[in-house]
Amino acid sequence: MKYEKLAQDIIHNVGGKENVNSLTHCVTRLRFKLKDESKANTEVLKNMDGVVTVVKSGGQYQVVIGNHVPDVYADVVSIGGFGSASEEKSNEKLSPLNAFIDIISGVFQPVLGVLCATGMIKGLNSILIAANLVDKSSSTYMVLNAIGDCLFYFFPIFLGFTAAKKFKMNQFTGMAIGASLVYPTITGVAGQTLDFLGIPMVMPLSSYATTIIPIILAVYVGSKVEKIFKKIIPDVVKTFLVPCLTLLVSIPITFIAIGPVATWASNLLGDVTLGIYNFSPILSGAFLGGLWQIFVMFGLHWGFVPIAMNAYAVSGSCPIMAPSVAVCFAQTGVVIGMMLKTKDKKLKSLCIPSIISGFFGVTEPAIYGITLPRKKPFILSCVVGAIVGVIVGIFRVTGYSMGGLGIFVLPSYINPAGIDKSFYGMLLAILAGLVIGAIAMFIMHKDDENCTEEETSKDTVKAENLISKEVIISPIKGEVMPLEMIKDEVFSTGLLGKGIAIEPSEGKVIAPVDGVVKTLFPTYHAIGIASDKGAEILIHVGMDTVQLGGKCFTPKIAQGDRVKAGQLLLEFDIKGIKEAGFPVTTPVIITNSNNYLDVIKTDKKTIECKEELIKVMI
Repeated sequence: MKYEKLAQDIIHNVGGKENVNSLTHCVTRLRFKLKDESKANTEVLKNMDGVVTVVKSGGQYQVVIGNHVPDVYADVVSIGGFGSASEEKSNEKLSPLNAFIDIISGVFQPVLGVLCATGMIKGLNSILIAANLVDKSSSTYMVLNAIGDCLFYFFPIFLGFTAAKKFKMNQFTGMAIGASLVYPTITGVAGQTLDFLGIPMVMPLSSYATTIIPIILAVYVGSKVEKIFKKIIPDVVKTFLVPCLTLLVSIPITFIAIGPVATWASNLLGDVTLGIYNFSPILSGAFLGGLWQIFVMFGLHWGFVPIAMNAYAVSGSCPIMAPSVAVCFAQTGVVIGMMLKTKDKKLKSLCIPSIISGFFGVTEPAIYGITLPRKKPFILSCVVGAIVGVIVGIFRVTGYSMGGLGIFVLPSYINPAGIDKSFYGMLLAILAGLVIGAIAMFIMHKDDENCTEEETSKDTVKAENLISKEVIISPIKGEVMPLEMIKDEVFSTGLLGKGIAIEPSEGKVIAPVDGVVKTLFPTYHAIGIASDKGAEILIHVGMDTVQLGGKCFTPKIAQGDRVKAGQLLLEFDIKGIKEAGFPVTTPVIITNSNNYLDVIKTDKKTIECKEELIKVMI
């Protein structure tokens, strides 16, 4: 942890974690609600390295940190065990796609490390088998296979836990739902139709082991059911009766509805693909190669298994599944390109095990940990997958046996009569996936928050500022006043930087410079902008308005957006804020004032939007 020592000292000097009722943070401050403020060592905190000051306001004990408060907050939460639920919630509405990605990445992120690890162990076992160092009948193989397969086989249990956390459900209830899907008796009746109170339950031929979507949907349904029972069941029996009833309702729903729908969708998809292949192998390759990873995410890929197995049984070969083999290397190629291009050390370290797993046919770490959360790399991998699928279709690549995963699947594409175009076509498709994916991603990738690039940019900015000055226009119309008049010592004493205050006469905030929105707090009361010329500007609408939770604020931009000077950033309700009991006085702060020789403020008493407000000089 970067701020581990600071976080420990803060927790100790607010009276220990047992003295903390709740903890949130805003743009610059840790906001504690303490059981007993007299137990806090305020003077010690004020003089502590890394702490700007301490403010007591609105029933909160506020430890002012500065712009890096999210990182400090994360370490305080981790060390204190306060739980991330105490952080203020974002009111941002996500699109259906972004919401889906948020759920998937949130569910998978906690298991990503062990997912990479087991994928690498599966690959290791494949190497040992291929090199004749281990026999499949040996105990060594059995143990290594158990280590590599354990997570994948019991995936619903792990995802039951993480999905429950995401949907704010009892996590052990979520695990129980997942365990029911892979219960040995249930797994043993795969492919059969069972009866539950007279209602038919169709069990998928492949069982629910390794599936993803069924458990996520099941836990989502379970979270809604749990909330209902929490409201109506008396507290005295809530501990055991709520999970009992939740399981009794949600698990049968999963077996009766969610599972059969997924099975039907899979079978339908398999039939459609077979029809496309009979019409055109090239079109089929593009279809399957481009969409295979999406099919895997939804568990729909199992619809192709019966078709493949039947083809092997009847004719001894199968042309349908070849694109699904090559597409793994399209995903791996994209991750290789990202690893080569990125300067983000954390991302680079995550790419390496994902690449290793990908070569062995295990792409889940790459999908859920790297490409899908970033959207564009995932889309690119699907496009490259379609390209390799076309190559497979052109060569009419055919499999002659059910083989291994990744590079160890190649022997399965050797014709018993001798090596033919199937083998060469598959080899070409694999190489094309790696090369095209890597090159395309290398060209397209841009680090979202790249420290090295930021440092380079800042160096350039400093060089420019040596011979220039920057003008910051007023983001708000109103009455101008010095910071010293603000009833908040953090701003009034200039601890966050030099600047000026405005008493707004109009509820609009415009961009004071050309630049990038670096910070838009979830409650929308504060905006941080980094100008193209180097100034870092904080616009904080009102005092303690974070407590409004976003009420009275309407953002017109999003964090990360590039803006032009004069562009509308935010609208706010002056009357509503005042009626809620909060001042609307708005500081405009140059948070990196120390980078400049001087910060010259306007001498006007009133100001219009777009008029000159501040000059920074070097």
